[in-house]
Amino acid sequence: DLGSFSTSSSCAGEENWVDSRTIYVGHREPPPGTEAYIPQRFPDNRIVSSKYTFWNFIPKNLFEQFRRIANFYFLIIFLVQLIIDTPTSPVTSGLPLLFVITVTAIKQGYEDWLRHKADNAMNQCPVHFIQHGKLVRKQSRKLRVGDIVMVKEDETFPCDLIFLSSSRGDGTCFVTTASLDGESSHKTHYAVQDTKAFHSEQEIDALHATIECEQPQPDLYKPLGSENLLLRGATLKNTEKIFGVAIYTGMETKMALNYQSKSQKRSAVEKSMNVFLIVYLCILISKALINTVLKHVWESKEYRDEPWYNWKTEPERKRNAFTDFLAFMVLFNYIIPVSMYVTVEMQKFLGSYFLTWDEEMFDEDTGEGPLVNTSDLNEELGQIEYVFTDKTGTLTENNMEFVECCIEGHVYIPHVICNGQILHDCTEELFFRALCLCHTVQVKDDDSVDGLKKNHLSRRSRIYISSSPDEVALVEGIQSCLKNIFYFFFRFELLEVLSFDSVRRRMSVIVKSSTGDIFLFCKGADSSIFPRVKEGKIDQIRSRVERNAVEGLRTLCVAYKKLTAEEYSNAQKLLQTAKLALQDREKKLAEAYEKIERDFILLGATAVEDRLQEKAADTIEALQKAGIKVWVLTGDKMETAAATCYACKLFRRNTQILELTTKKIEEQSLHDVLFDLSRTVLRHSDSLTRDSLSGLSTDMQDYGLIIDGAALSLIMKPRQDGSSANYRELFLEICRNCSAVLCCRMAPLQKAQIVKLIKLSKEHPITLAIGDGANDVSMILEAHVGIGIIGKEGRQAARNSDYAIPKFKHLKKMLLVHGHFYYVRISELVQYFFYKNVCFIFPQFLYQFFCGFSQQPLYDTAYLTLYNISFTSLPILLYSLMEQHVSADTLKREPSLYRDVAKNALLRWRAFIYWTFLGVFDAVVFFFGAYFLFDNTIVTSNGQMFGNWTFGTLVFTVLVFTVTLKLALDTHYWTWINHFMIWGSLLFYIVFSLLWGGIIWPFLNYQRMYYVFMQMLSSGPAWLGIILLITVSLLPDVLKKVLCRQLCQPLSALAPSPSRVALPSVPLLFWGAEKQDIHSLIWSTWTG
Repeated sequence: DLGSFSTSSSCAGEENWVDSRTIYVGHREPPPGTEAYIPQRFPDNRIVSSKYTFWNFIPKNLFEQFRRIANFYFLIIFLVQLIIDTPTSPVTSGLPLLFVITVTAIKQGYEDWLRHKADNAMNQCPVHFIQHGKLVRKQSRKLRVGDIVMVKEDETFPCDLIFLSSSRGDGTCFVTTASLDGESSHKTHYAVQDTKAFHSEQEIDALHATIECEQPQPDLYKPLGSENLLLRGATLKNTEKIFGVAIYTGMETKMALNYQSKSQKRSAVEKSMNVFLIVYLCILISKALINTVLKHVWESKEYRDEPWYNWKTEPERKRNAFTDFLAFMVLFNYIIPVSMYVTVEMQKFLGSYFLTWDEEMFDEDTGEGPLVNTSDLNEELGQIEYVFTDKTGTLTENNMEFVECCIEGHVYIPHVICNGQILHDCTEELFFRALCLCHTVQVKDDDSVDGLKKNHLSRRSRIYISSSPDEVALVEGIQSCLKNIFYFFFRFELLEVLSFDSVRRRMSVIVKSSTGDIFLFCKGADSSIFPRVKEGKIDQIRSRVERNAVEGLRTLCVAYKKLTAEEYSNAQKLLQTAKLALQDREKKLAEAYEKIERDFILLGATAVEDRLQEKAADTIEALQKAGIKVWVLTGDKMETAAATCYACKLFRRNTQILELTTKKIEEQSLHDVLFDLSRTVLRHSDSLTRDSLSGLSTDMQDYGLIIDGAALSLIMKPRQDGSSANYRELFLEICRNCSAVLCCRMAPLQKAQIVKLIKLSKEHPITLAIGDGANDVSMILEAHVGIGIIGKEGRQAARNSDYAIPKFKHLKKMLLVHGHFYYVRISELVQYFFYKNVCFIFPQFLYQFFCGFSQQPLYDTAYLTLYNISFTSLPILLYSLMEQHVSADTLKREPSLYRDVAKNALLRWRAFIYWTFLGVFDAVVFFFGAYFLFDNTIVTSNGQMFGNWTFGTLVFTVLVFTVTLKLALDTHYWTWINHFMIWGSLLFYIVFSLLWGGIIWPFLNYQRMYYVFMQMLSSGPAWLGIILLITVSLLPDVLKKVLCRQLCQPLSALAPSPSRVALPSVPLLFWGAEKQDIHSLIWSTWTG
């Protein structure tokens, strides 16, 4: 027989015919009469998540690395050194660049090797095919579109399959999608009606059928005929075996299409780094231009050019100008720190382990700890200004408990009977029957322990599994209510399931009783049920629903209608047509649901309690003290969400609630409501600002805003004149003056819309979104930092997030401690790198004024090469991993400390200029201190005078010791590792210099540093000069620390407000982990 499992919505010859594909089951030839048969080519079943192959790794990786501006710049410098005669060896640029490229390539190559390994394991797993009526076992990668596959219980589906038949008599199977979205619930799928009776390999192999389906789509939640489609990665459960035909294979499966990487997020620190690099590049070009001009001015004077026999003509000098400019660029190029990128990458990668190793953030109940999906945003955790959080499962436990049900005004509580008798009329029976039938709960037998069957009288012989905890709570609650009441069974045939979705906010089932009656039972949110009800005790039930919502309970309304055979037939046709549509299937299904789900009779409502998570209120309070605004975005009704906000202290008793809801807008126009709210909050803004500075802000009026999804749609909707900017700006102004905002009745895309609105506002604040469900993914991806809760609604939020934590309470330490440390450490690392490179290269610039701008290098080639790689890199890397300017306990105890580093405080222009000028000052001290020392014609004990290489070595020695000791001076948290790295780096420099200048190396053509370092150390004045210059260079840091200590106490007396007690509240008398005077932090706040 030729069967068609789904039909195209467009006729042959239409322009959109390419949007579908035709598959012949079992690779049978097309049936007679098929016109213009063109075989289609489909990919094999190999999954390729790797980025490189053995052959393209080197060229592709090099291409990607040299797309970075800094790497490309150093490549150009290296090529210039090879092409023209430059003052320094190409090794000085080539070796650091090679080191950076090699380290990055090894890291990326190792990560890609792991992906190859995982791909091979997946592609080589065995799969059972049906060929010539027999089962054949092959590797998964050999599977092709059209092959018929058999899958056994607990096996994963090797590709996307159309479900043909099952070992179960009713043609169903149960599936879990834990590897796709983390949901461990059992989902029911149904075999195609025409083939569900085929149970043997011979019957399946004899099948002649054609499948016409849409082209591959990445959306997991809008699949082709979702009840017939089994997705790759899902697992077969509670079913012995199934047969299916492959329709999407390999990289066309929905799982593979969802491999696409998320958009690249860049932190504020990285943006500052790029700006600073551009500034230093401009400084580099300026230095090269100045020296080029001064060189030609110098050479233009008589007798200052080369000897008379080698004088250059004027055209030759002009031709050499560009070459001289490039040579000076090469000479000064070390002001751009190439190794900073590698150090920053290593700091982020290694620093992320401190988060995953934090035992306080490990949850024993779930056995889960924090996860880091990307380490690129570590420092952004210390810059958060807005937190957008989901409610259910994030602020609450998502552990539902059935509280009560209301049937026609009568309230029923488990184990307690109130206001009436159970089942005193038909309505109660219908209500309980609706709850028993209208759900997607799966029953799993739990009657075997260690292979032995339990006694059937055991109290816990089965468990309920569902994708929604609400449904499990309702089924268990109804079971408790009906205990010892029903002693007989009813049998119903399930005809149709109208699945729940976040837009309709309801679900329905159509069932047929043993007497032949057909019922449609529906349950859903009150806002989606009440408009579709035509009779029932609406007022009494609405009143109870509102009362339960105010108490923070989650409510659902239950309704039904009886269908005639004709009405059911029409509904079935509508649903079948919509399900088989290849174009706009979701829209047509929504229209079909809208036509079917109407004219209900209201039965009653249920109430389920979702308890607040442990320490959720404490976490929100700490975040608010840290200057972070917290917004709650939820799909719940306003009353329920508001009660939760009061419970978690987002709203307080003295908070004046402002409403921007559909009800308000119906009473007044949107324009009037917005302007009224604006006048209300702005009336007190001036006095609030004045009093907050004087510490009286706690007495001022506190505002909280509540907005619903419909009102937000009106605000975001473009006006008739083509603009909506005015309403958006007015809305944002109101939100800025509110301490907390609650957005209820929000669709998933509206959550992302809110986050984007705040993110793109004129202040450009750093945003964080946190949630636990699939409906939170859009806002998690939209925010600067996305955090997923490893919760009961699956792992899709955790998989799509930048970080994942077990509970909401862990957000407090993640931001206030880890985020604070990450930001301060990497800010110090970036500023220190620029500082030490200014100290390194500015003496080279000054040296040109004393050598006739001849491009003579001040330092030896080995020192130029190893300065950033070996001599000064490890101490700052360890500092950026281990430093604690304040203890973790202090940061948790004083959340207001978080404000002191907010808005990128440590990488502002003032701090950048301070570090740059400090580097210039130290460089001037190094150079001129050594110059005046040599001006006195220092000689060694044998009467030999010091030369230019001894002069450069003296400057370099003072440089290395000064920048390393400055880091030691700034270190507050000392461990044996710090001591080893700092003093070990200085010792390594001394040992290297002794060996480099004390041995004649056979591989060197010339050795200009031979015996230079030992000769310098043999001079007493050189020793004295080194000690003196180091002391003078470090003097500004010492003076600044003394001044900060003296000024902190008076400053604390001048600013008693709780919002600014961060610095004075921390003891400044200790030199250990408790000491607060990090030079950059205090300097930026003190001078600011």
